[in-house]
Amino acid sequence: MNQPKRYLDIVLDIRKMISQENIRPGDRIPSERELAETLKVGRSTIREALRSLELLGLIETRRGEGTFLSDYRNHQLVEVLSTFILQDNQSQKDVWETRIIHEISAIQTICGNEAACQLPVWDSFSKRIEEEESFLREDLVKEIMVLSGNRLSLKIWLLLAQYSGNPYKSRITMDETEMIEDVLAAIRQQDAEKAASSLKIWIAWLQKESKKDDDDT
Repeated sequence: MNQPKRYLDIVLDIRKMISQENIRPGDRIPSERELAETLKVGRSTIREALRSLELLGLIETRRGEGTFLSDYRNHQLVEVLSTFILQDNQSQKDVWETRIIHEISAIQTICGNEAACQLPVWDSFSKRIEEEESFLREDLVKEIMVLSGNRLSLKIWLLLAQYSGNPYKSRITMDETEMIEDVLAAIRQQDAEKAASSLKIWIAWLQKESKKDDDDT
């Protein structure tokens, strides 16, 4: 069983436990330790699953008190996202493609803004690549999402990235630096078409690498 599926299983197990124990909005849910013991998994895995539920707005953590079930029924968008994303592996392709739509839209928005394209952050990424300084792929893509200025899109993207296996969690490799440079160059040139095309090429490469990793697992 590959890691993304197991991860979704844990999230679903927690939601099932909440339902079976008749935990109501405002009630405290079991602690990380209790969940880890009940579900027989590591606490770090439980912590990530809880973080996902919190991002979805299904639970909330109160310092010194614990974690509580939120009244998520009043948040229709959150409920739609959680119902769809937390289904099964059949939805993973759609999650991946929806994430890409947000990324392409963000980079096109940036290319339409001269000031955003001239920000020193793009030169900074190029310099780090030139000096062979490794950095997280997520640093670049999150910068693109943030600078697009759409907060709702950013929040949805954070969820989608996590549930599509987060291809950006690792550091860049020499094999992909040229593709990233193409993305950065297109942004500086305010070439939306080339920026989107270059980003798609990089993402397609990441998807192939992700599948290789799953096959080796």
